Formats: sequence, C-alpha cells, structure tokens
Amino acid sequence: MPDDSIAARMNAFVEDLQQRLCRRLEDEDGAATFRRDEWTREEGGGGTTAVIEGGDLFEKGGVNTSAVHGELPERMAEALGDEEHDVEPAPFFATGLSLILHPRSPYVPTAHANFRHFTLGDDRTDPDDQWFGGGADLTPYYPFLEDVQHFHRTWKAACDRHPAVADYEAFKEKCDDYFYLPHREEARGVGGIFYDYVRAEPEAALAFSKDAGEHFTEAYLPIVKRRRRTDWGQRERAF
Repeated sequence: MPDDSIAARMNAFVEDLQQRLCRRLEDEDGAATFRRDEWTREEGGGGTTAVIEGGDLFEKGGVNTSAVHGELPERMAEALGDEEHDVEPAPFFATGLSLILHPRSPYVPTAHANFRHFTLGDDRTDPDDQWFGGGADLTPYYPFLEDVQHFHRTWKAACDRHPAVADYEAFKEKCDDYFYLPHREEARGVGGIFYDYVRAEPEAALAFSKDAGEHFTEAYLPIVKRRRRTDWGQRERAF
C-alpha cells in the first residue's frame, strides 16, 4: 500500500520541485548546468545536492533536498520544544528543500529559500506531532524599490491564499527579526517571509507549503530578467 502520509507527499513534492527548479534556472542561465551529488546519512536517509557554478547568470548556487530519519536525541527534543509543545525523544522523519543563488551581476540580488516538514512518531500516517517551516528572502546589493515590492507582493499573495495557515505580516516580521544583524545594527537584505513550527491543519499546511514552493520563481525570476542586462564592472562588483 503506497504511503499517502503528509510526510511522504511533502518529500515527493520537494524532490519534484528540485528537478523543475534546476531546469528552470539552467534555462535562465543559458550556459551552466547543475551538477548533482546524491548522499546518504549513516543514521538513516539522505538527499541530493545540486550545484551550479561558473554560469553566465549564476556565479554559484545550490538547490538541495534531504529526507532523513532516525531516533530524535533527547537534547534535540529539548531544543525543539517550547512553552506550548513538549517534544519527547521519538522516531523522526524530516524532509525539505533549500536553495541559495549567487548571481554574477551585482545588480541581480542573491536569493535564499527553504521549505521543510518534520514528523515525530512511529507511524507517519498518524504522527505524534508534525510541523512545517520555511521561507524566502532577498539580498540586493543595489536595491530597487520595484524589485522589493514585487518580491513582497508575491509572498503576500501566496500567504493570502491560505489564511488558515499563513499570516503574511507575522511571517514578514519573523523574517526581518531572523535576518537582523545586531552587531551591525542593520538588516541583511530586504526580507521576505519566514515561518517555523507551523502546526496548522496538516492538509492545509501542506497546501500552503507547496504553493509557496511553486511561487519562488514567480517572486525571483522577474527581478533577474529586469536586472541581468544592466552594465556593470569591477567598481560596481566591489561596492
């Protein structure tokens, strides 16, 4: 009988999304392709690292997936718990996709995103606990207001489609807090959304996570297309 659990469907989604993102980003670059490396974890599970470098558009980037499982150590269980949820040592399964893109042109922003799911319990179809996390953020070196507005509008629209799960203003504030650099008293980049320990109704939370993952290219690539042909030299790159 096939595994129709939330965990299995999230894992299938991130693996498929990785393939589609790599193809789309290769098409945008036009010169470089992703090099893939499959790895295994001794304690259980593994993943695929996909790296692109030396391209016309992307100097370096990665789109990586993982699906790992095992016994959650007590120290990690304590770290994952909070005032509302006690987390006990138990079998776990975690899957997700993370990406980072460093363009060659200083006028094209760096982007980061990740989408993940964590399950606790012996039975993934009826877990003791599960939650989603993820987000996306943008780091421009030469900020343009229309780019920042486009990036945030896209994520707000994604959140607004799932009001039972996602609160754009709360997710935006968490992102701002997460990427604030206190020693420099400034933010890293222009933000985006960040969420963790989302324990909404599982089907609804999965739908939001998939919608968010699908819309990374909508949030990012129009900015890339708008800025990649802007002339630049060593002075702009060293800024």
